[in-house]
Amino acid sequence: MPINAILALEDGRCFEGNAFGATGTTTGEICFNTSMTGYQEVITDPSYRGQIVSMTYPQIGNYGVNPEDNESSRPHIRAFVIGELCEVPSNWRSSQPLGAYLAGHGVLGIEGIDTRALTKHLRSLGAMRACVTTELDCEAAVAKAKASPSMEGMDYVKEVSTSESYHWTEESREWILPNVLTGHPGPYEELPPVRHRIVAYDFGIKYNILRRLRQAGFGVEVVNSTATAAEVLAKNPDGIFLSNGPGDPAALDYIHAELRQLIGKKPIFGICLGNQLLAHAYGGKTFKLKFGHRGGNQPVKDLRSGKISITSQNHGFAVDPDSLPPEIEVTHINLNDGTVEGMRHKTHPVFSVQYHPEAAPGPNDASYFFEEFAALIDQTKKA
Repeated sequence: MPINAILALEDGRCFEGNAFGATGTTTGEICFNTSMTGYQEVITDPSYRGQIVSMTYPQIGNYGVNPEDNESSRPHIRAFVIGELCEVPSNWRSSQPLGAYLAGHGVLGIEGIDTRALTKHLRSLGAMRACVTTELDCEAAVAKAKASPSMEGMDYVKEVSTSESYHWTEESREWILPNVLTGHPGPYEELPPVRHRIVAYDFGIKYNILRRLRQAGFGVEVVNSTATAAEVLAKNPDGIFLSNGPGDPAALDYIHAELRQLIGKKPIFGICLGNQLLAHAYGGKTFKLKFGHRGGNQPVKDLRSGKISITSQNHGFAVDPDSLPPEIEVTHINLNDGTVEGMRHKTHPVFSVQYHPEAAPGPNDASYFFEEFAALIDQTKKA
């Protein structure tokens, strides 16, 4: 017997559907993701901490869930909103259905929602607070949504960052099909030797970022978001990586202060939240987007070469270009709305992008940035 569930928005609109996964009541900022695949990566991406995620692709759960596709040790979304749930997945890698996975982690799901209507509503009015419940009526759920905290001013990084430093040693080989023409036996591409040793700040780092770094020849030590500049420099790394993460970048002033002390000391590469944190460290500002960029189809232009890439993105804030000092160059822009997608320091070896070169899910157009980071470290060593 299906269990009734409600999705209530703070502006009073309610959507009725059926529950899957866990039951109960939860709140968070609701957003939508336009990826056609990769729901498991979305669910386990720490950047979604504090958010309810709606998938625009109509049927979700087709290929089940498997441990190898997780982007962290557990789900981070507050609830999952979809059009139609596939209860019997078909994929040789699947270890369990999506509903069972969410139930095991206490995450609410709601299906049977008109996700097209929901997406159009959020695009028109902007991201807002919401409540998913199997316990409350519409009126009570709306009140619950209104009483929940806003994403602006929230520090979720402290909830998702590693408690202890560690060296990344997990499986990082790229999966590859056997090919009789090239003679490659599969199923993995062997890893190159470690060329550079770096420190990676964990603001909510995805596993595939760590895999990509290792594939590019990096040995990675991951540190907590509160690691000081002095502690990082004492490790004498070849470079410093700034990860993705959740929440409002403006609320993380304790991180801005440490990054300010690292600029010019070591080569630095930042992704997503790392890009926004660098903007604040430079003395710039960020602002909240109306409904964010989330999906694997975002067009980005490299202003230096004119090259267009289709990119994977997940962020609700953006850098204010007018707030950046003269020594910072905007290198990439989003072709949908003109927002900043990349920056570099004109005198120090520091660069960053707002999107996800490691994808997971999404296209691999931008994966070359990991090699660019390695080349930047080589150049810095020679200099």
